[in-house]
Amino acid sequence: MECRELARYLEILLDTAHFKDYCPNGLQVEGRAEVRKIVAGVSACQDLLDAAAARSADALLVHHGWFWRGEDGRVTGVRRSRLKTLLDHGINLLAFHLPLDAHSEFGNNAQLAKQLDWIPEGRFGEHELGWHGRTRKPLPLEELARHVAENLQRPPLYVGASRRIISRVAWCSGGAQDWFEQAVELGVDAYMTGEISEHNVHLARESGVAYIAAGHHATERGGVRALAAHLAEHFGLDCEFVDIDNPV
Repeated sequence: MECRELARYLEILLDTAHFKDYCPNGLQVEGRAEVRKIVAGVSACQDLLDAAAARSADALLVHHGWFWRGEDGRVTGVRRSRLKTLLDHGINLLAFHLPLDAHSEFGNNAQLAKQLDWIPEGRFGEHELGWHGRTRKPLPLEELARHVAENLQRPPLYVGASRRIISRVAWCSGGAQDWFEQAVELGVDAYMTGEISEHNVHLARESGVAYIAAGHHATERGGVRALAAHLAEHFGLDCEFVDIDNPV
């Protein structure tokens, strides 16, 4: 499959034109024209680049790519090493950030609902990235935290009474700790995102709404993995998800 054709397909599928993002979405670095083998992962770090090169990948599909707004644009040091790996091996870099959080089927938040068996009922926040709904059955916060740990392979940090019964939940993958107040206003019992800030602890205690920090990386594995599986099924491409461990 032609890389440009693949990039265009993904841009339309994920509706990238709809988003005002912090980085370019789509083809970020051009490699060889033909794509047969794709390695997918969360972030375009050196370990993932090396894994793609070792697997003779034609393209790397990620959620966290490069060229972030406000970032130093000089190609030196780590940036030079990363770019050199792609160019030396002719690997295309395809990255989709907010569009891959928001997508109703392949998005990170849709995949979290699927992984955790939560029932979506609505969306909130900018670009409607945040989701809210309910658990399959009411359960204590400590039990919900265990359920999250089992399904995301990472123990979450949570703030709230362990025995508090949780039924209504809101969630947003990654670093959406600043959306906690919006979640509180929805009347949920708990809010889950990837990260936590100091002020979130106080709001959780004072509002009575539990806060679950399940890991930025852990909450954003699902989207790119689901998207890669879709490409394999839809186009017959050889797609492999490679998980580079990240404790955050």
